Amino acid sequence: MLISAAVCPHPPLLVPEVARGAAYELAGLRAACAEAVRRLTADPGPDLVVVVGAGPRTRDFGTDATGSLRPYGADVTVGAGDPVLPLSLTIGRWLLGEHPAVYRGVAEDAAPGSCARLGAELAGLAGRVALLVMGDASACRTERAPGYLDERAAGFDAEVARALAGADTEALLRLDPVLAAELRAAGRPPWQVLAGAARDGRYAGEILADEAPYGVGYLVASWARSRARSWARS
Repeated sequence: MLISAAVCPHPPLLVPEVARGAAYELAGLRAACAEAVRRLTADPGPDLVVVVGAGPRTRDFGTDATGSLRPYGADVTVGAGDPVLPLSLTIGRWLLGEHPAVYRGVAEDAAPGSCARLGAELAGLAGRVALLVMGDASACRTERAPGYLDERAAGFDAEVARALAGADTEALLRLDPVLAAELRAAGRPPWQVLAGAARDGRYAGEILADEAPYGVGYLVASWARSRARSWARS
């Protein structure tokens, strides 16, 4: 059963060693991600944390997979083996630090139904499951964005933000894979995995960050199964 979820973006610049002198530019986003992860693992904690992120294909990486940020100019490795994790899961493992988790990639072109089924499968892996869902919004918010300016991008990101704020699983499942691909929104498949995992319950959602500093939408959100649950710091 899914008890909680955190949604975070995965820009390499989130890691200070990659950002170097520009690390301060994403300080607020970094803090929001840290808070979302803190809530995800706060007592009473989950039995299992699953990190979900887009990659070339859908596959299970298990618990000990390694990721590296050397392709992005920093000698940062998370894990002890040969790097196999895609960027999304590498950043997810970096955010979790030493907290144990399993890592599941979902294909970048996975259909919404397949994503939802994967989510239901992951939610059934333990009695109390928490999902760390990694994914950027559109990469077309400005002329300097990786995908240049697309007038549809702001509306797409706003729709996603509303769905995450309201823990609206049906709205997430309605996201168009074709439009998401055109807008370079890498988070679409993982968000739809979250929707599938959460369809059996009611959740309270909260947006912790909604930014687009480089023309790429970065959303951080927190979901909890019970509205009565307190996030008071321990």
